[in-house]
Amino acid sequence: MKKEECFYLGKIVKKYSFKGELILKLDTDQPEIYENLNAIFLDMGKTLVPYFIETSLFQKGNHMRIRFEDVNSEEEAELLLKREAYLPISLLPKLEGSQFYYHEVTSFVLEDVRYGKIGTIASINDTSAQPLFVVKTENSEILIPMVDDFIEQIDRTNKKILVRTPEGLIDINSAE
Repeated sequence: MKKEECFYLGKIVKKYSFKGELILKLDTDQPEIYENLNAIFLDMGKTLVPYFIETSLFQKGNHMRIRFEDVNSEEEAELLLKREAYLPISLLPKLEGSQFYYHEVTSFVLEDVRYGKIGTIASINDTSAQPLFVVKTENSEILIPMVDDFIEQIDRTNKKILVRTPEGLIDINSAE
């Protein structure tokens, strides 16, 4: 399985017991939908390796206690600490309406109700306080804040997002 075919689920953050149990911190608002997983993929450097889940139990918040098949000691568990966990994209729940996954809208056309077509979404920058659409235009790259109030419509069929940006935002971005 390739990383591009997967989504980030969380990270192994600590050992739980001397029997090889680990704590997986889930990166989700809905941890309960991952309650009955059979396996996850761990990033072992250059490849994603499947690990089959023997037992799992939710702890407080987004933490899940996991025991993998063939991981039976503290030493074996130690090798999995700080590893990122992934699942195939096909296991993501389908979103409706104006909700979307970041990977889903890459390559969508971004259009403004007043300005018209802005460009194509190249990526999402989520390293700042406010996530941003990184949009490739004919001759530059502009950043548009991903604000719910700006998003008018998501057209998955035609791969287009319609936004209503504040007056001047696109002009300021284009002038840079």
